[in-house]
Amino acid sequence: MGMIFFCSPIVSIFTDWFGCRRTAMGGAAMAFIGLLSSSFTKSLELRYFTYGIVFGCGSSFAFQPSLVILGHYFKRRLGLANGVMTAGSSVFSITMPFLFKKIEKTLGLAHTLQILSVFMFIQILLSLTYKPLLPLPSAEETRTPDKTENLNCLHQCRRHLNLRVFRKVTYRVWAFGIATAVLGYFVPYVHLVASFWMLGLMSITIPLCNAFEGVIVVCIFLGLCDGCFITIMAPIAFELVGPLKASQAIGFLLGLMAIPMTAGPPIAGILFDCLGNYRMAFYLAGIPPIVGGSVLFFVPLIHNRIRQRQEKEEPGTDRMLLASEGVLNGEVLPGNSNTDVPA
Repeated sequence: MGMIFFCSPIVSIFTDWFGCRRTAMGGAAMAFIGLLSSSFTKSLELRYFTYGIVFGCGSSFAFQPSLVILGHYFKRRLGLANGVMTAGSSVFSITMPFLFKKIEKTLGLAHTLQILSVFMFIQILLSLTYKPLLPLPSAEETRTPDKTENLNCLHQCRRHLNLRVFRKVTYRVWAFGIATAVLGYFVPYVHLVASFWMLGLMSITIPLCNAFEGVIVVCIFLGLCDGCFITIMAPIAFELVGPLKASQAIGFLLGLMAIPMTAGPPIAGILFDCLGNYRMAFYLAGIPPIVGGSVLFFVPLIHNRIRQRQEKEEPGTDRMLLASEGVLNGEVLPGNSNTDVPA
């Protein structure tokens, strides 16, 4: 999971450059090669490369376009579509460990990895169904008055590495708020083999559970909170920066999340080595989600205040702002159509 998030800023560049379909196909092919080659490796160090890096990077390239492509087809129901997609992946995540545990005992690890690689090959074929409906940002930005500027290397880098999403105050607050909140995100999941506040409170209550049934109840609530967070992530990115910048907005967000998410479990392990139990680790893991959730509380307030100020300065600015953000470029504004598919 760490590699998937670490690679996300790079994946966003490839998504804007080559499109969702080619990026997803290339990532699935890379993940297929990583899994298949891992089945033939005997050395643990080599498997770190084939499985950890090759498969991890390939999974990142296959995963992120699946979030971006939904914004090409849905506007008002983007959250529902993202939720259905996430729920579908969760069904496999729950059932497959039990299935492959039996397969591994019967056939061994090598053949299990080979069977897993077949699923990634199927993902290559499924990626062919991606049909982007919005223009690529790179194609839009090449239409500049000064054609010689396109030959400039710096201009090319800026065209494909779109850091302008950080110019929006709401996106900065949202992105860094989430990055703060996920510091303790993996601690309950790693060390335990509708809002970040609830996620933090659930992490704090884990050491207080004296029976296994109590842990099950806490884990159910953790799953609900996790589902709320994952489901609304892509819709918020589309809302804050527009569809043409959403790919890199999601990529930078996942990249920011990668560092604290990866650091959380090792920090919890160090606390266990020092204190001899996980109580303090779970208590501390609940604090970042509560702090991050408090920061995210200000995102809609800032977003609405900016819109109101722009509307007061010049009536109709809100619609012009949406056009400049790319919402009007191939996408139907709310109220102009009852469909979810952009024109």
